[in-house]
Amino acid sequence: MDKALERAFREVASPAYIFSAQAFKARSEMVKETLGNDTDICYSIKANPFLLIVLPDVFSKIEVCSPGELEICKALHIDPSKIIFSGVNKSLDEVRAAMDYGVSILTAESRDQLKHISTAASERGVTAEVLIRLSCESQFGMDKSDVFDVIANRDSVPGISIKGIHYFTGTQKARPKEIIKEVSRLTGLLDELESTLGYRAERIEYGTGLAVDYFSAEADEKEAARLSEISGVIRELSQRVHLTVEMGRFFAAPCGWLVNTVVDAKLNDGVNYAILDGGIHQMKYDGQIQGMQVPLITHIGSDSRPETESKKWTLCGSLCTTADVIARGAEFNDLKKGDRIVFHRTGAYSVYEGISMFLSRDLPSVYMLDSNNYLRLMRSRIETARFNMQEGIAENDI
Repeated sequence: MDKALERAFREVASPAYIFSAQAFKARSEMVKETLGNDTDICYSIKANPFLLIVLPDVFSKIEVCSPGELEICKALHIDPSKIIFSGVNKSLDEVRAAMDYGVSILTAESRDQLKHISTAASERGVTAEVLIRLSCESQFGMDKSDVFDVIANRDSVPGISIKGIHYFTGTQKARPKEIIKEVSRLTGLLDELESTLGYRAERIEYGTGLAVDYFSAEADEKEAARLSEISGVIRELSQRVHLTVEMGRFFAAPCGWLVNTVVDAKLNDGVNYAILDGGIHQMKYDGQIQGMQVPLITHIGSDSRPETESKKWTLCGSLCTTADVIARGAEFNDLKKGDRIVFHRTGAYSVYEGISMFLSRDLPSVYMLDSNNYLRLMRSRIETARFNMQEGIAENDI
């Protein structure tokens, strides 16, 4: 194991997330090299906003999908020219706030959003660059007929310049053929827009939804192979239109770890159970159901322990629900109370997507392992009880 990583796993206050600046840089550079210099890459920060502070230079854009994410960008002084302001729910005031920060590229998911962008841009005497999101049998984006109608009548909407299309259909696509078909659909759409409306799209923002492997020892190799398999059609599309490939999970997932401590170990009905100070409220492995698959795990115990026969353990969290099973059948040598269990590939979504407020347990601290392998505290442990307290109502008022 890398010595800097092992030191970090031992030093942090458990439970804790650790994110690696070096791993994030290496991942993003691998994607950029595979897809080619003519393809811009965009980081969707909903996967993990903590990585924004070490955003590599290879990213041309970042996708922001809420006013809260915009506030994070403001706090970090992110260049607004890098921001694509997206999201299914954009109010007029939120669009105004984005423009006041200097954001000029926005997606439109509906006619109402287009009106909001037009209003805010006209008020400020600017022209907003708009990408119309094309729906794909979901609540996101606009129906194809609406997309064509909006583009056909684009000159009647002040304050906007429709630059092209935003297209994202879903995540965790493990079959490259599915992505290749989507790129073919996009190419067909560009042809149709040009032949029927005389409209030549300048930009495409495409979210591949490329899959991440959470339960495979060969995850990096599998993911690189998938990326390589789609690179041909991506490069071809980038020769026709200014193409931005947007991903979040694929960039962030392999760049993080969740450190837990074994707080109890016991044998119940023939099953070895280890209770950890974390749980499913702090960890999100897409595709995991009741701990039936074992993710990549590092066991940190005492260096002086003798080798013993490994045993299978069921790893459970600290929640009062039988659903809080992280993994079943994980094998360890001499697992004991006080040992550390480190879950790999928790760099995307885990820190935000878990049911973190359940049981009022604290939110873990967050650390960054920087480019010099120095461990930096990004966020201290947060007591959630104060968020769950009732305020402003005296006992006599009830």
